[in-house]
Amino acid sequence: MTTLLLHGLGADRRQPIDLLSSPVRASCGDDELIIAPDVRAHGGFLEVGSPTDFEIDRLAAELAVTVRDQVTDASGAALDASHPLTVIGISMGSAIALRLILGDLLPIERAVFIRPAFDDRSLPDNLRPYPVIGQLLIDAGPGGADEFRERSVYQRVAAESPAGAKGLLGQFTAPDAARRAMRLVEIPRNRAFHDDAELAALEARGIRSLVVGAPRDPVHPTAIAERWAGALGAPLGMVSARDEGQAHQNMMVGQLVARWLHRARQT
Repeated sequence: MTTLLLHGLGADRRQPIDLLSSPVRASCGDDELIIAPDVRAHGGFLEVGSPTDFEIDRLAAELAVTVRDQVTDASGAALDASHPLTVIGISMGSAIALRLILGDLLPIERAVFIRPAFDDRSLPDNLRPYPVIGQLLIDAGPGGADEFRERSVYQRVAAESPAGAKGLLGQFTAPDAARRAMRLVEIPRNRAFHDDAELAALEARGIRSLVVGAPRDPVHPTAIAERWAGALGAPLGMVSARDEGQAHQNMMVGQLVARWLHRARQT
């Protein structure tokens, strides 16, 4: 079997590997094939391209080709309904995972959506800091972090979650951040779905799913996780806030995912 891990905006494939590879292997076995590609303009995917390349369906289609090639190279078998995937996405990765399913781009039978941040709106309030960061990177490079600290979009996040604010500032020091700034400007403009009926379609197709949320996370609001879970007809697993310790949250995420995958594989 194969599990596909998808990272968040501004991160790279190491993020879900570090967080999820051990829980996946604990629940699925050491022979589980784990694939964690880099999204365009992230990690080892060096090409940036044009604004239209960051439309979420184009990102999903691009990833689907990469995943099919990697599965074939690793297993010698092509992906089809007899070789279904489990997909686990973090934040932006959740939105891309959903588009992979809705577009029938890969044969997916299980999905875990961790701290979803995208919904049916283009550039919702929780994602507004990212285009600001992107433009500051274009204008001033990593030094734009000082100006960002003075902006209200940063201060609102910092007032609710110092850990969330630190995560935003980390976008300025990400590898090659200025050259790749377009990703922060364009990707938050995408909608993960058009309406709740699109989410409900997963259960109707027999695709089992889990949503993971966390409190006091202004970039990944609990309300969005609750909406995803409600429309999907999926359980909502809540973990501790990042401000209570990133390591503790990571441990809770791993435990939730491992338990759910184990149960899903048994039924």
